[in-house]
Amino acid sequence: RDKGFVVTPGIKFGSDFAVYKHGPGIDHAPFMIQVRLKSEELSAADIVRSGRLATTVKKEFTLAVPDLVNEKVEYITFKWWKA
Repeated sequence: RDKGFVVTPGIKFGSDFAVYKHGPGIDHAPFMIQVRLKSEELSAADIVRSGRLATTVKKEFTLAVPDLVNEKVEYITFKWWKA
């Protein structure tokens, strides 16, 4: 929200949040966000599962990793391509 995006619950995309540039009904959400703490384990299967889902619904799969001490969030976006 601080960056000007519209953030909604992402349950219909199997994620924590859906992020829009303008808003639902105006455009499609280009990002699906999954929030994970640094201490949480993330398996290769989790990444592949989320990436395949994101590709199916034409979104970028992004992890949001909050730094609770410094009150910042680091974003990691996965992009998929065909060889």
